[in-house]
Amino acid sequence: MIGFNRLINSMICIATLTSTMLSATEFEITPFFGQMFSSDLLQADEQSTLSVDSGTNIGIAIAWQDSPNGQGQVMINSVSHDFTSELDTTNHSVDILYTHFNGVAQFRQQAYVTTVSLGLGGAYFDSLGGKKLYPSASVAFGTRYEFSENLSFVTELRGYASLVDDEDNIFCQEDICSAKFDGSLWIDSTISIGIAVKF
Repeated sequence: MIGFNRLINSMICIATLTSTMLSATEFEITPFFGQMFSSDLLQADEQSTLSVDSGTNIGIAIAWQDSPNGQGQVMINSVSHDFTSELDTTNHSVDILYTHFNGVAQFRQQAYVTTVSLGLGGAYFDSLGGKKLYPSASVAFGTRYEFSENLSFVTELRGYASLVDDEDNIFCQEDICSAKFDGSLWIDSTISIGIAVKF
């Protein structure tokens, strides 16, 4: 799994880059975790697909209140997916770090809030043969239950679509490849829960 130190360093960088946005009257931090499901991969010989397992994702979102019913948000989310190559029967993994700028619309009904979010950013893939950064977008639907003015329980269903290059060799070591992308679009979907703390 992507190291905890890398996740912390990413959070610090994002927080620094958005410091001017966080000077707004209200902002919140939401640590979250969940389960992420991904696209399949192709065997290196392209004769069959490789099943990629679901992975536990962990992340954090930093948001600022942009309007009474809308937020701006920076979110980072990491996951590690495992797969087994049929060519060498070895377990391999692909680690992904998503960093997205999101707009969040909030639809309030007293203490219960429904959210819709759209995001753009990057997906950093790290596997045995190398590391690559690809553009990605996401869409999410969620709920918030506000225990108090400053504390909320958050649930979210989010889908990621990343534009990858199916000719990249991040699943290869030297001349031996364990897998390759199945097309130019990588899809991840996740169900997450978290706690939002507003300042």
